[in-house]
Amino acid sequence: MSKITFLGAGSTVFARNVLGDCMLTPALQGFELALYDIDAERLRDSENMLNNLKKTTGSTCTVKAYADRKEALRGAKYVVNAIQVGGYDPCTITDFEIPKKYGLRQTIADTVGIGGIFRNLRTIPVMLDFAKDMREVCPDAWFFNYTNPMAVLTNVMNTYGGVKTVGLCHSVQVCVPHLFKDLGMDDEGVQWKIAGINHMAWLLEATKDGKDLYPEIKRRAAEKQKEIHHDMVRYEMMLKFGYYITESSEHNAEYHPYFIKRNYPELIERFNIPLDEYPRRCVEQIENWKKMRDELVGNQNLTHERSHEYASYIFEAMETNRPYKIGGNVMNTGLITNLPKEACVEVPCLVDRSGITPTFVGDLPPQCAALNRTNINTQLLTIEAAVTGKKEHIYHAAMLDPHTSAELSMDDIISMCDDLIAAHGDWLPKFQ
Repeated sequence: MSKITFLGAGSTVFARNVLGDCMLTPALQGFELALYDIDAERLRDSENMLNNLKKTTGSTCTVKAYADRKEALRGAKYVVNAIQVGGYDPCTITDFEIPKKYGLRQTIADTVGIGGIFRNLRTIPVMLDFAKDMREVCPDAWFFNYTNPMAVLTNVMNTYGGVKTVGLCHSVQVCVPHLFKDLGMDDEGVQWKIAGINHMAWLLEATKDGKDLYPEIKRRAAEKQKEIHHDMVRYEMMLKFGYYITESSEHNAEYHPYFIKRNYPELIERFNIPLDEYPRRCVEQIENWKKMRDELVGNQNLTHERSHEYASYIFEAMETNRPYKIGGNVMNTGLITNLPKEACVEVPCLVDRSGITPTFVGDLPPQCAALNRTNINTQLLTIEAAVTGKKEHIYHAAMLDPHTSAELSMDDIISMCDDLIAAHGDWLPKFQ
């Protein structure tokens, strides 16, 4: 029996999307859906929820929860990763509260920035443990990473894990539909191309019947900037740098040095930037879960419609050899010619029985590549810190981060890193 293993299966809502999609896919019938999570209660919740879905969908997939990670992985063909190491309490709270003492404010803190660096440092050792298990019990499996920070973790699994890995993020497939809807434009029949790095990939072209739609997109965006709306940072970046970015304005506010500034507090209001947004969402999700749990876990009549998540479509393409196109995070094997070869990039990829074949993009517009490199610098130094165990590379990663370095002195950055290392305690490995 073929097997799809889901690591972090206690993410019940996400497990429903990805594995519920698999249950609705004819080519995946008869697969074992293997669930693993370190939280036994949440694991049981997901198992019950999926068994309810199995009944209502009539799927022939089997659902099995495992207490032993290696057994969950044994013989797997596909592995989906959706873990979060350290959770909201204590680690996310630490990532926000200590930088705040230094006057450094964040919105999401899960990609780059000081929060992204420390999320990476506590997650990489766990990911490398997964890789070690996989090399032993399912060496030919594909590893699909949904966990942030996407670029660094996908890079580490490919470069140091020895596991076939692609990173999946839904910001690519929702980019054009959301942008066009917000601007009151029709996206039907629109051809588009996106490439860059995760959360900072660029809408390089948007055409319909051969006509370039960018002049109209920018005209409407400039009009919309006259009023307060939810996507002001991305519109501003597009109007100043020429191209729209895949990931949300609250994310992008902290990827650049231009928006969250102590000396220009009026920018927060002007660009409608939600500081401390991720902790707010975490608290909301924890509260919502209490209400949603009954609806999802105990519901004998639970139904599901196939979502826009890539995973089931990828498995289907690999099983049937019917090609499918995704935006995937892969190593830069000459795909984007003006970004470093050591970087993980987000590019169009073709999926079929032979696996995942990334497409060649060539040079990004020079200003887009330059902005990507500012974030890649921090990503690569974070990896260096994780694999060498040297504290100095944590400092380097933070000092090279665009937002952190624009706000703090080098001495303050080092002091803040030391405070974060101390506060994280056993959530981090020991650094020299």
